[in-house]
Amino acid sequence: MEANRPDPEILKSLVTMKMPFGKYKDTVLCNLPVSYLEWFSQKGFPAGKLGMQLATIYEIKINGLEQLLTPLKRSINR
Repeated sequence: MEANRPDPEILKSLVTMKMPFGKYKDTVLCNLPVSYLEWFSQKGFPAGKLGMQLATIYEIKINGLEQLLTPLKRSINR
């Protein structure tokens, strides 16, 4: 896989996995508000896969790249 190409499995997890705890428990990661992701960015993302996923969706949102997830959302909702 090219270094600059996003991992499709990670992107797929962002539109399917739900937040396992906290104020936004059971919210799909891609639907978390930027303010919540900013809070994690300041306080520190959790360790492990969830932290990587939250950091990834944060970067996607703050850089205006949410359209990357649109085809995945469509394919999941079929």
